[in-house]
Amino acid sequence: MSRPSLIDVDLDAIRANVAAIAGAVAPAQVCVVVKADGYGHGAADAARAAIAGGASWLAVALAGEGAELRAAGVDVPVMLLSEPTSAELQVAAEHDLTPTLYTERGVRCAASIRPGWPVQVKVDTGMHRVGVSVDDAARLVCSVLDAGLRLVGTFTHLALADTPDRAENQLQVDRFEAVLGDLSAVGVDPGLRHAANSAAALHLPAARYDLVRIGLAAYGVAPAPIPPPVELRPALRLHSRVSFLNHVPVGEGVSYGWHHVAAEPTTVAVVPLGYADGVPRNLGLAGGEVLLGGRRRRVLGAVTMDQLMVEVTGDPDVAVGDEVVLLGDQEGGSITAAEWAELLGTIPYEVLVGFGTRLPRSYPG
Repeated sequence: MSRPSLIDVDLDAIRANVAAIAGAVAPAQVCVVVKADGYGHGAADAARAAIAGGASWLAVALAGEGAELRAAGVDVPVMLLSEPTSAELQVAAEHDLTPTLYTERGVRCAASIRPGWPVQVKVDTGMHRVGVSVDDAARLVCSVLDAGLRLVGTFTHLALADTPDRAENQLQVDRFEAVLGDLSAVGVDPGLRHAANSAAALHLPAARYDLVRIGLAAYGVAPAPIPPPVELRPALRLHSRVSFLNHVPVGEGVSYGWHHVAAEPTTVAVVPLGYADGVPRNLGLAGGEVLLGGRRRRVLGAVTMDQLMVEVTGDPDVAVGDEVVLLGDQEGGSITAAEWAELLGTIPYEVLVGFGTRLPRSYPG
C-alpha cells in the first residue's frame, strides 16, 4: 500500500507477555486467544509468538479462523470458543480443531461427523451468553460420552473478572465447582478445567484451575483497572506521517460539522488515517491526541473516513513526512489503547480489533 500508515507489531512483546503470565499462573497451562485476527495483531504471527512464550493451546471464535492457523502451519490444539454450526463443524473436523459443545444437537452433529472427536463442554455459570446450564451440565456431558466423543475440557466464562473484587466472581466459581462435583459423582473426568480469562488469570487465583485463557493481556494491555502482577508490554504501534500542512484563519472550522472553530490562526497537520482504518470518528471530539516530534498534539474536529487533522500551531519545525504516532511510543511519550478506551467510553478490546485490513501489519525484528 502507498500510504505511510501502518501497524507495527512487536512479536517479542507477545512472547514475553505470555511467558510472564505462564510463570504467574503455573502449574495451570496457558491458552492464548487469537480470534479477530489476533486482536488486530495478525493471528498467525501472534499465535507463533504465543507458542514461543509457552502457550499450549490457542482459541478462536470461528472455524475459519482456526483453518487459517492450520494453513499457516500452526499445529498446537486450537479450540473453538462457542458451539459451531453444522457447516462450521465440518470445517473444524477437516482442520483438527477442538469444538465446544453445549446442546444435544451439537453433540449429535459432532458425533456424526467425527466419531471419537476430542471436544470441550461450556457451562453457563452466569455470563448468560452461551453454554449449557449448571443444572443440565452433567446430563449433557454424559450425552457427549454416550455419543462416543472424547471430553478433553470443561469450562465456563466469568462475566465480571475485570472487577476482581465483585462477589459475583466467586458465585460463578462456586457454580462451576458444583458442576465439577456432579461430574465426579458420576465418575466422569472433566478433562481440562478452566474458567479464567486474562483478568481472572492475573487477579483471581481460585479461577485458574488447569488452564487459563488469555486474550488482552497477551497483547500487553492490562485487563483490569488495577495494576497486573506481571509486567505487560503493549505489542501494537499505530503510526503514519504528515501528508499536508494547512493554515486555518480565525473563525473558520476544521473537518465535517465544524466542531472545532479556530479562535486564532491555526496550523493543521493532515494525517492519512481515518475511521475506515479503525480510528474512531469521535477521537478528536473526545480530546484525543497523537505524538508528533515527541510532543502530544490534539486531534481537531471529527476524524474523517481517510484522514484526520492535528493542531501544530506555533511549531515551524513540523514538516510533511514527519512521523505521527496514534498508539505506541515516540521519544519517551506514549499513548495506549486504554487511554483511547477511557476517552471514548469503550474498552481496549474494541479499540484493538477495530483496525482494518487497509492497515498493513509490519513485524520489525
